[in-house]
Parts: sequence; structure tokens; C-alpha cells
Amino acid sequence: MTEETKNKAMEENNKPADKLPAQGEDNIIFVGIKPFMNYVTGVVMQFQNKGQNEVIVSARGKFTSKAIDIVEVARRTFLKDENIQIKNIKISSEQFENKEGRRIFVSSIEITLIKGNKPIS
Repeated sequence: MTEETKNKAMEENNKPADKLPAQGEDNIIFVGIKPFMNYVTGVVMQFQNKGQNEVIVSARGKFTSKAIDIVEVARRTFLKDENIQIKNIKISSEQFENKEGRRIFVSSIEITLIKGNKPIS
């Protein structure tokens, strides 16, 4: 995949092209510019309609706080009877070169939710 293709995929999807979901990885919710409730509904549907036991909410940059809010609203409002717990929280940052050639760091978060287990300590 060329650098231009990766950059275009990143701009269109708010995630790097090499982190696009592969087939069978439909339990990952990538948070971006869509309305907040679209993502909450996506999390709820993964557990209730698709029967997933584990859902991952992933975000980068300015959308990291939105991902946290999505998880909490889904758990506390729509899935309160489902015993959904946070299994893992993974944070990281990636280094990129912007259009002006300057190095920038972009933070990312990945929150793994699981059905019916104890929360992380």
C-alpha cells in the first residue's frame, strides 16, 4: 500500500489503513466524526443483536474522550442489565509527519468491553 493510499484511508476513516478491520473483526467500533448516538447504538447492537461477548471501542486524537463517553453511556444507560464490564484499556501514541513536514504525535485509546466478567483492577 502506497503512502498516499494510507494517508487517504486515514483521512476518510480517521484510522490508519493498516488498522482497518479485517473480515470477521466486526466487533470493533472506530470512533470518528459521526454523531455520538450512532456509536452508542453500535456498541449496544454488537452485544444485543450480534451476540458478541467482547466489543472494542477504538479512537484517536480528539475523539479519545468521545470514546470514553460512548462506553460509559452504553454501559450505564442501555446495557445496565447486561453486566458489561471493562476488560482492558490500552493507550498509545503514534508519530506522524504532517503536511508541513513537522512531526506530530497522535494519542489513541482502545477500550475492550466484555459481557459478564469482573472489571479490571
